[in-house]
Amino acid sequence: MRDDVIPDGPAPRRRSFLTGAGALGAGALLAGCSAGPESTNDTGGGGGGKDRTLTAVIGYGNDGSWDPTQTASAFAMAANNHIYEGLLDTDPITRLPYPALGTEVPKDPGATTWRFTLRPGATFHDGKPVTADDVVFVFDRILDPGTQTLAKGFFAGWLDSVVKTGPRGVELRLRFPFPDGLSRLTLAKIMPRHVYAKPGAWDDAIKGLAVGSGPYRQTAHHPKSNTTFDAFAGYNGPRKPAFRRMNWLTIVDAAPRVAKISGTGAGAQIADNIPYANIARLEQGGLKVAGGAGMNNLFLMFNTRHKPFDDIRVRQALHYAIDTEKMVRVALKGHGKPASSFLDEGNPGYRRARTVYDHDPEKAKALLKAAGVTGLEVDLLAVNVSWIADCLPTIKSSWDAIGVRTTLSPQETTAVFTKMDQNRDYQVVAAASNPNQFGLDADLIMHYNHGPGNLWMRYTRWADAPVAKRLFQDMDRATREPDPARKKAMIQDYIDVVAEQAVLYPVVHNELMTAWDARELSGIRAQPYPGVNLLTAKWI
Repeated sequence: MRDDVIPDGPAPRRRSFLTGAGALGAGALLAGCSAGPESTNDTGGGGGGKDRTLTAVIGYGNDGSWDPTQTASAFAMAANNHIYEGLLDTDPITRLPYPALGTEVPKDPGATTWRFTLRPGATFHDGKPVTADDVVFVFDRILDPGTQTLAKGFFAGWLDSVVKTGPRGVELRLRFPFPDGLSRLTLAKIMPRHVYAKPGAWDDAIKGLAVGSGPYRQTAHHPKSNTTFDAFAGYNGPRKPAFRRMNWLTIVDAAPRVAKISGTGAGAQIADNIPYANIARLEQGGLKVAGGAGMNNLFLMFNTRHKPFDDIRVRQALHYAIDTEKMVRVALKGHGKPASSFLDEGNPGYRRARTVYDHDPEKAKALLKAAGVTGLEVDLLAVNVSWIADCLPTIKSSWDAIGVRTTLSPQETTAVFTKMDQNRDYQVVAAASNPNQFGLDADLIMHYNHGPGNLWMRYTRWADAPVAKRLFQDMDRATREPDPARKKAMIQDYIDVVAEQAVLYPVVHNELMTAWDARELSGIRAQPYPGVNLLTAKWI
């Protein structure tokens, strides 16, 4: 991610991520439609006391896709959680599902049919009622085999169809029991059919059109500047809006982002993506700074059709060469851990991988020698996310130390992944990813990154390799496994393959920091993934 982009589907168009996504969050069409000049930081109105505008600073771009079925943009996903609702939504920290547009969580998660009744009186921001037709409309798009969406990868494997049972009733028919699917329903934001079925409306959604039924409605969208929101007076759901107005600023560069929340004349009350070097100063200035540890990671991605990176020994050598302890100590100021699995250590599905890339330069040299590689020169294409940039010198010095002459080429995230979309040649990419913005379950995380039809595998040019085909089969078998313990073991086993192959693999997992003025705001919880969630926050 410029801190916010990841790949999500086979079509060569960008829908924003990260990833952190990410990385990655997925690439997004960058054409923007602005409700005003990009330099505008309009707050949507004044007001004092409880009516004053809440200003948030988001360290990711707001110019990626806003289509909930497509986006992995950190900014857009965080905003959409305030604008839209799913049948169920999830707590931003525990990720446990709760009723949103649906009136209750199905009592039997292991059933192959889930029935939902829509909340009485639920309306979209344009005043039209939410109906079963809107629900079916969204799921039909997600499940349509002819439409490529990011959401398809989260649903198509286990959800067969969604049918209308009445004006406010729908039935979800599953291919097999899949209890994890309940938490994934928050990823299917219900959108008004009368708005998005119009010609060109999905392109408008990519550019920023957002009409939902959630507690806040979008009032203005200025790509590369800010997006504003008002409390939706017609909202009758479980998480009432506490702020009359919100103004979310996009400030990708670290220094101005920190400055915006600092000092007595601070222009914002909360900011995410806080650099580790600024934590102490912000705390001394009276702000609360807290972190969330999860799947946020720096990963290496290899072009397996560019020799010698088709050789597993070369990929492994470059991982073994990296002094990850130094990277955590110097670049991350202790707010991270060397990767010991694709999953972070706090994930419920975590098990230490069979192959762990502890710093071992002698082993790295031996692997290169066994592969017959000498005089290797690497141009490391990297995203210019601030914390990634801090880590790059350690990679260079580590690779230089084993005789691999390394050139660092940091660029805007969108530039990096545009090259990927255009199928241009590259050697190795270093970027950031955080699939936790979609959920915690390991099946989702692994399919997001290693699904056979997704952009990641297209970028690596690896999906047709025999070992990859076997991996995809093992992944699908694990998805269908009904026994939770057996399923966990199967996922852990195929993660061992992913670790050994090192085609797309984390180097370090790190902590994401959020800062806020606790003298003004309560109910804030730092997330282990990009963005903020203000649905339980309020003025003091």
